[in-house]
Amino acid sequence: MEFSHDDAGLARQPIGYWSWAAHKAVVTHIRAQLAEVDMTQPRWWVLGQLHGTEDGRTRQEVTDVLQGYLDVGGALQPEIDTVIARGLATQDEEERLRLTPLGEKTYDACAERVGGALARVHDGIPEEEYVRTLKVLQRMIHNVGGTAWHQ
Repeated sequence: MEFSHDDAGLARQPIGYWSWAAHKAVVTHIRAQLAEVDMTQPRWWVLGQLHGTEDGRTRQEVTDVLQGYLDVGGALQPEIDTVIARGLATQDEEERLRLTPLGEKTYDACAERVGGALARVHDGIPEEEYVRTLKVLQRMIHNVGGTAWHQ
């Protein structure tokens, strides 16, 4: 791969631009993979929160985990409604959400697509470089008083 600048030039590049460009490219790539199976990323996240839970989760539990993901916030409730309307999950009288068999099948199909997308993102990047990059980004977030967390 050819880099945009030599090392000295890269050291003077704006992190805001490059983190935005990486975000845009990676999220667009993942969302395109999900769109091929008629899924949005927020709905995929909802499926992920329900997958493997015998007792399911309440809307509030799902929202508490996901509300900070890419600023989805209040837009999550309609996504949960769509997951239910499509027959991918049910909501019982105690408001617990559980995946249906179709939801499990859809989760598996999406997991395969997202796994392939992430493999492409990580192509040629050793794990230790990836970990180091995340630590540097987390440090930068901390340095400016920001907060970030991902499950």
